[in-house]
Amino acid sequence: MQASLRGLSRRATLAGLATTAAAGTAFGQQREAERPTPPSVVSNPPRMWGEWAPPEIYPDPDIIIMDPSFQRYLLGITAIHRVATGFKWTEGPAWSSEGRYLVFSDVQANVQYRYVWETGDVTRFRDPSYNSNGNAFDFQGRQLSTQDFFRRVVRWEHDGTMTVIADKYQGKGLNSPNDLVPHPDGSIWFTDPPYGDSLSEGHPDEAGGSTNPTGVLNPRIGAPDAGAMGGRKRELPNAVYRWDPSGHLEVVATEDQVPDPNGICFSPDYKTLYIISTGKGPGDQGAGGKGVVFAFDVQGQKLANQRTFSDMMIDGVHCGPDGMRADVFGNLWISSNTVLGYAGVVVFNAQGKPIGRIRLPEVCANLSFGGPKRNMLFMCASQSLYLLQVQTQGAAPG
Repeated sequence: MQASLRGLSRRATLAGLATTAAAGTAFGQQREAERPTPPSVVSNPPRMWGEWAPPEIYPDPDIIIMDPSFQRYLLGITAIHRVATGFKWTEGPAWSSEGRYLVFSDVQANVQYRYVWETGDVTRFRDPSYNSNGNAFDFQGRQLSTQDFFRRVVRWEHDGTMTVIADKYQGKGLNSPNDLVPHPDGSIWFTDPPYGDSLSEGHPDEAGGSTNPTGVLNPRIGAPDAGAMGGRKRELPNAVYRWDPSGHLEVVATEDQVPDPNGICFSPDYKTLYIISTGKGPGDQGAGGKGVVFAFDVQGQKLANQRTFSDMMIDGVHCGPDGMRADVFGNLWISSNTVLGYAGVVVFNAQGKPIGRIRLPEVCANLSFGGPKRNMLFMCASQSLYLLQVQTQGAAPG
């Protein structure tokens, strides 16, 4: 695994360029014409990433401004950095403001990692992680995680103990909770699709379950604890849940409303809940989602007024969404899981208009704002972790 973080400021270099340009308009135009164009993720040869890549030329060519309003959220003297690579499938970045580290999951490797801000080191944090997927930090700074293997939501307490938030609904095991967000009232809202009910990201059902109807697969090979806790086979439709601090668990969005719910986040004022509906999952009987983002009004403990926030179509390309986070201005930063050139992140304003894109050389699953000022965008993209400094802040803790 490679981990590196180069300096994010080159003010001295830019000052020199500005002085040169000021020496004369004609000379400045000549210099501009001679300036090489740095390779992007779609150029040939492709852009180089990592510690030994050549220096960037600002602005970064893989930050695409689709609407002038996006400019205010960008820092012109920075670039996209790949700070770690060598993973199998990264998900669930979440920032600990108190600990000054980012936690993220390598779901298929069954390990949770921590990126330490001061050093840039990436260390194993929870091993095994029980195929942890989504992560978040609540308003008390406690880590929340979804565990695909045990098909449950857990909370890590400050004293080092763990609390099971939810593993059953009405006596039946959950499918495989995926993403989650805390609310200021102490509740936790989470999605429950079936993506972890597989050999690669958890364990399949026992014989007869919808993900193992013929019983050919043995869920306990290499995983003797399969079914020891949490669900043993699919018993519930996909759904979105709200967990109350009293312990009560209720469905807030059904499978009919949001097929295969995946990423989830609140608007900065907590009056809107966004939910991503992705493709058909293991054991699904229906057609699955179409890769769109829905918005709901939050009315107390309920949801109302469902509408499509975005169909995720950009230039005729479907930018398959997975995870998302809102910034303090109400913009939605949504991961794009699609073809090279459109893989990465798509940014929408609160009205659903796409205003910008961040191109990555890998498909992006999840993202989160972090750093001491919460103005660093961390992007979990397939085998790697990427970082971009921006001119906005994440709206939610972690």
